Amino acid sequence: MELDELNREVREFCEAREWEQFHSPKDLGIGMVTESSELLEEFRFKDEAEQLELLDNPERREAVEGEVADVFFFLLRFADLYDIDLEEALERKLEENRDRYPVDEYKGSNKKYDE
Repeated sequence: MELDELNREVREFCEAREWEQFHSPKDLGIGMVTESSELLEEFRFKDEAEQLELLDNPERREAVEGEVADVFFFLLRFADLYDIDLEEALERKLEENRDRYPVDEYKGSNKKYDE
């Protein structure tokens, strides 16, 4: 499904339930953070091997995918309601980060550009 179709699906889902009244920028931002936290909860206190094992377990992986989908839902809803072209915004951000993090300086490094 294309991004436009996903936006339409989310919009129709929310409109059918008259949820726009609950979808201010703040509330959608809180939703993204809350759902992101629920995603992190799946991996809490697990080392990397346990994290990968969790993703190999179909039942646990389904829970992780559900949390990722929840984050994506809030992101799509925010972008749709507040006229953010996600593809354009991402391309701009990637271009900015290409300038901030040149490959020859940052390859294999996790340092921030201002460090």
